[in-house]
Amino acid sequence: MPKMILVNLPVRNLAASTAFYVALGGAVNPQFSGANSTSLMFTDAIGVMLLTHDHYREFTQREIGDARRDSQAMFALTVDDRDAVDATLARAVAAGGRADPNPAQDLGFMYNRHVEDPDGYVWEMVWMNPSANA
Repeated sequence: MPKMILVNLPVRNLAASTAFYVALGGAVNPQFSGANSTSLMFTDAIGVMLLTHDHYREFTQREIGDARRDSQAMFALTVDDRDAVDATLARAVAAGGRADPNPAQDLGFMYNRHVEDPDGYVWEMVWMNPSANA
């Protein structure tokens, strides 16, 4: 089996979070989704598992932090071109996200913007010019 990255996130409202992550570019994997979780695949190797707080607590004894208050992690997804950064962000905002919780960066060879999901997790949409010499 090839290596994969699976990000598990506790969410307050599974339906709202699922809509946000579909708008961000994830495809729901019904095989691993149910009443308490949604599995979304962004590529064959990158997946996000959304879990209700009650279901998430089955996997940890630690307190669930508040991503709206504290920065816990920042996740980045690459897109094909500069326009896709803005288009992906616009779709995610229309699905309940908050645009630009961090400043956009335009370094010429790299362009990125951030979007916050309904629970406060920050995702970075980034385009990098593979032929640029940074």
